[in-house]
Amino acid sequence: MRGAQGARQWCWRWRRNPLRRRDDVFEAWIVLIVWMVVVLGGTMAGLVTAHAADASFTRLRHDRHAIPAVLVESSGAAVPAGEGAVYDQVRAKVRWTTPDGSARTGRALVESGHKAGARVVIWMDTKGRLAGAPPSAGAATAEASLLGIGAAVSLGGLVFGAGSLARWRLDQRRYDRWAREWERLGPQWGHKTP
Repeated sequence: MRGAQGARQWCWRWRRNPLRRRDDVFEAWIVLIVWMVVVLGGTMAGLVTAHAADASFTRLRHDRHAIPAVLVESSGAAVPAGEGAVYDQVRAKVRWTTPDGSARTGRALVESGHKAGARVVIWMDTKGRLAGAPPSAGAATAEASLLGIGAAVSLGGLVFGAGSLARWRLDQRRYDRWAREWERLGPQWGHKTP
């Protein structure tokens, strides 16, 4: 019995009611549309974003390949790759051989702590340029999931904010109407009619 009464209280704007105003019906539609877009649109945005990110990471894993290289300088003295670098990687000078047999040198991310002459693995893209290692399947799935959740929450927040702004504007309109009605009817309350 309590559930039916609660549902009736939540849906009062949809039922016929002598106190219901046009703004109440409009507000009910705003709330319904906002929640539908938050739930359905957020879900779709999250799924599409996660799928696109996962496809991008899969393409990265497909396009990049590991090749052996030799350190030209010690990786302990090399410049750190940056704050929070994965696995203590540093950018160091390396030498590798291309498929056509020519020797190349460049700076690539390698694990720190190796001496010059040590064998390391570097990553190349399809155009033969040095690149970072692609994310593992597990890391790619986790990152794609986080991006999807972020997209869903962002869309939901924007829609919820827009709906709240519309409801605030409706409330301001109601307050203005109540003020005008009070100015018109308020003085009559003190007088008796013959």
